[in-house]
Amino acid sequence: MTQLIIAVVACGGFALILLLIGIVMYNGLVRLRNQVRNAWSQIDVQLKRRHDLIPNLVETVKGYAGHEKETLENVIKARAAAVNASGVAAQSQAEMGLSGALSKLMMVVEQYPDLKANTNFVALQEELTSTENRIGFSRQHYNDNVMQYNTKTQSVPTNVIAGLFQFKEEAFFELEDQAQREAPKVQF
Repeated sequence: MTQLIIAVVACGGFALILLLIGIVMYNGLVRLRNQVRNAWSQIDVQLKRRHDLIPNLVETVKGYAGHEKETLENVIKARAAAVNASGVAAQSQAEMGLSGALSKLMMVVEQYPDLKANTNFVALQEELTSTENRIGFSRQHYNDNVMQYNTKTQSVPTNVIAGLFQFKEEAFFELEDQAQREAPKVQF
């Protein structure tokens, strides 16, 4: 009888240890998932800031380069697509299109020395550059968090807990356009 009691207590202790390990792994996954969500919200804040700057930039350019209607319309369309995108993959694709449209706009700006000297335009351009840098840092932070989270959800034994509680793999915020991966060419 004492052996049976010892066996029951030992099994109960082992079950309690397994339960505690499961709780620790679950809480670790929740923490990492929340870090990913927080990092995405930081990107979202910077993208909203970028989206808010673009109409002012377009209006300023429009005053100087009104006949560049197609370029300006492309920026406006790309901005609308970026604002309305949802999900990491769709947002990444839309932001890539917006970056391309903004690059073309900046090439148009180069043709207008008066515009480049306009204080409003210069301030907007500096704000946009600063925002682009913040987006880059936020994207890197987000991708680092996604890597940690995905590694944890795919590693043994945490993958068992992740599967039981439906922790899904998160998508990276990636550049799909090969041209954006290349370093810009600077010519004097």
